[in-house]
Amino acid sequence: MLILGTASLSPCVSFPPSPKFPHPNPNLNLNLFLLSHPSFTPISLHPIQFPSRSKRFLSPNAPNFIVAASAKAEPLKVIISGAPASGKGTQCELITQKYGLVHISAGDLLRAEVAAASENGKLAKEYMEKGQLVPNEIVVMMVKERLLQLDSQQKGWLLDGYPRSSSQAAGLEDYGIRPDVFILLDVSEDILVERVVGRRLDPLTGKIYHLVYSPPKNDEIASRLTQRFDDTEEKVKLRLCTHHENVDDVLSVYKDITVKVNGNLTKENVFAQIDAALTHVVEQRKMNSRSVAA
Repeated sequence: MLILGTASLSPCVSFPPSPKFPHPNPNLNLNLFLLSHPSFTPISLHPIQFPSRSKRFLSPNAPNFIVAASAKAEPLKVIISGAPASGKGTQCELITQKYGLVHISAGDLLRAEVAAASENGKLAKEYMEKGQLVPNEIVVMMVKERLLQLDSQQKGWLLDGYPRSSSQAAGLEDYGIRPDVFILLDVSEDILVERVVGRRLDPLTGKIYHLVYSPPKNDEIASRLTQRFDDTEEKVKLRLCTHHENVDDVLSVYKDITVKVNGNLTKENVFAQIDAALTHVVEQRKMNSRSVAA
């Protein structure tokens, strides 16, 4: 597992925080990055084999020759995980802006399926109306079908906050669905609590503010802000306990492709770490494609 951030766990990489941290420009040059960080250990990814096709053309008046179809690198497949308020939403926006991946959230997908009254949505609604959790089998099926849609296959996908348990991860594995990279946003608990407790919702627009990091622009907006019932210190600590209990099990499934990112830094510096890891995967894909085409 590769760790990006301030932790210095050998043989993982250690990045000091700003100003010594690499330039936060998302268009990070990977070659310069690697040269300036000789201790960087690339994530261990299994070699990807791409099929190549060739056709022999025969002519009685011309020499035989072979035309080989050039292999095209497959699109990226990424899972991002982290505790509540770890910054997944912000990083998902930055990732999709640069890499054009299809952003898929299991929670949003579940609500959309229920609203559309699909077969999976109808099954899920029966459990929800009884106040029960939707079984993993139904949610995994929803996620699988979304990941196999044409846009996800052509552009690549970014699965947000799912799977959350080893059984969910195993469900994806059973369908042959596996990411290229599993990104884990690692944020200290005191910062997570501060982020959650300070969050406020504008019921008129649905926009989320933070009393410290993203305050409302005027008193009119501030006067109507509300706090979610579970955005209290007591409840967020319970949610964090649940997260920590499950995350290790999920990591055991993806341990060979995990990139642990220091999420305590600014959003630009967090994205620079993620961008470096994804750029490495893209460059490795290109090298594999060129070697097959040759």
